[in-house]
Amino acid sequence: MMLCPQDTVFKEAAIDEVVVSSSVGTGKKAVSKGRVASIDEHLGQLSKVEMVRRGNYAWEPVVNNMATERVSTTIDGMKIFYACTDKMDPVTSYVESSNLQRISLNSGLDGNPQATGNIGGSIDLKLRRVGFDARPSEYNASAGYETNGHVQVYGVDAAFSTHRFYTNFGLFYRHADNYKAGGGEEIRFSQFQKTNAFANIGWQPADDHILEATVIYDIATDIGYPALTMDVKKAEGIITSLSYLQEHLSGLFHRWETKAYYNHITHNMDDTQRPDVVIHMDMPGESQTAGVYSLLQGTKGSHYFQLNNDAYYNTLFADMTMYPDGGQPMYMLTWPDVGTFNTGLALIDDITLTPHHHIRLSAKGAWQRQYINSDEGFHALSIYFPDMNQGNSRLIGRLAASYAYEHSAWKIAFGTGYGTRAPTVTESYGYFLNNTFDQYDYIGNPHLKNEKAIEANASLAWGDSQLSVKAEANAFFFQDYIIGRPDARLSPMTIGAAGVKIYQNLKYAQIVNTALTADYRPFNWLEWNNRITYSYGRESTGARLPLIAPLSYLGSLRFRWKNIEAEGGVRMAARNSHCGAEYGETPTPGYAVWHLNIGSHFMLGKVATDLHLGIENLFDRYYSTYSDWNHIPQKGRNIYVNVTFQIPTAS
Repeated sequence: MMLCPQDTVFKEAAIDEVVVSSSVGTGKKAVSKGRVASIDEHLGQLSKVEMVRRGNYAWEPVVNNMATERVSTTIDGMKIFYACTDKMDPVTSYVESSNLQRISLNSGLDGNPQATGNIGGSIDLKLRRVGFDARPSEYNASAGYETNGHVQVYGVDAAFSTHRFYTNFGLFYRHADNYKAGGGEEIRFSQFQKTNAFANIGWQPADDHILEATVIYDIATDIGYPALTMDVKKAEGIITSLSYLQEHLSGLFHRWETKAYYNHITHNMDDTQRPDVVIHMDMPGESQTAGVYSLLQGTKGSHYFQLNNDAYYNTLFADMTMYPDGGQPMYMLTWPDVGTFNTGLALIDDITLTPHHHIRLSAKGAWQRQYINSDEGFHALSIYFPDMNQGNSRLIGRLAASYAYEHSAWKIAFGTGYGTRAPTVTESYGYFLNNTFDQYDYIGNPHLKNEKAIEANASLAWGDSQLSVKAEANAFFFQDYIIGRPDARLSPMTIGAAGVKIYQNLKYAQIVNTALTADYRPFNWLEWNNRITYSYGRESTGARLPLIAPLSYLGSLRFRWKNIEAEGGVRMAARNSHCGAEYGETPTPGYAVWHLNIGSHFMLGKVATDLHLGIENLFDRYYSTYSDWNHIPQKGRNIYVNVTFQIPTAS
């Protein structure tokens, strides 16, 4: 089978990965909790990713200081859209570690082939498939416990493989009570429980002709969100796909994959467990997506290229019913059953000019059509935009180019790109959506222009067997930046809201991210890792953009001896004083939080065993980060232990 040039420097400059592995020290950026770690913890290992926390469950990944609107998130290339108007169920919440092989991040406008609207970057969660001609059978079991919140994690999975058939399937369960912040304060409404079941199946009717199918069922219930005014009664996802692969093709292309998929997400918010509710309300949401993509991969001379055509149709529906004491229920559509059809063509070409010089080119163009299927929702929004149409069509796209040079101990890379994105359903058609971050109700604007951005990035690295140093930076310059701005003429629907904001195009905005990394390995058994980051964001009125990370430092000392690995480290941040005050953001104090962990991989007879022990927030510090919604505090001291058993059969 022909392989793409996986180890070239241009790929290293563009893509960051977390490899999910149960074995100590066996994956790039493996998390100390192994396969028991949550998806959120794995995402937190990526260098350009931060997490927005609204509770103890389903954190929202932010890439290059840009949130969901400007980030494309896919699961094995499948487009999936959250069903909650408050973004309480990001796409990443519907996968578990036991069904995950790796997480790939493309920074900025150089997105993966299926990505659309990825100004900040694109995340693809690659599912774990055992493949053909692997071990005939294999069984895994995992268990974990955390003292803070009495978190319990249990998982089992199995895999079977022959030359013509394979399958791997499993079941994963998580349960957590309310956690405690530093000093022992209980954070009420931070509990949750979740069950995830999956199955991957492959069949090879003839050599190089492969059929694969995936089914994921994920359900979470009784989810508390302490940063919000409502909790979640149920979040449920059904994700399915069927693909055909043909390998070892002759001619220009050597591999062809076509996948059809369908997913259905439901999300039910309510406040029945909250005390002192002025008006009880229910807020269900629903997202359905059907799509297909066809990806060709090939090589010719010094070129490795990918050609992808994809299309999807998504519908988003959300409503709200309020139940005032002694009055009649009040009903309102918040997402007016909006249908989005999108189809695009992408091309990526990785060119090896010489062993030291590499170029990467990528481009994608897409056509999108949106239509409000609910006449009731259309007429409600028409009150504020009487000249709006029930549907609209847009052209969007991106171009990116990068160059990399590698010689001896030096690596130099720089690139640029231009891209546009269409407004989201919330930005175009959202109807009185309350934002607890700034206490405003938000209304969409169907007349928004496409948001546009230019990216510039560069990195310089030097390294030998003991020391490696890397400096990197990227900058994004926006035109027609989309953000909500107050409209004093309108009155809010939510009791206690500060006012109403309507999404608008600002003339321009800019976001700059910088990082300095230094890793030192004086001995084979000792490694010292350091990373300092600083970011900056401002828009055309002169105001600071909200949720931009402050000056931060991440450091760790890692020890390895035979099959044992131990780590001690600290995560620090300066006071977030340069915050987006005009957007409801207030300063957060600086902090330093320490951790310790130790793990070992060993054999119990024929059973491969991984054991991990650790302490998070060693000194029980009470703190919040800049991205903790409404400054909800992080966990205090937390002691965890987890174990994974792998029982293979003879090959």
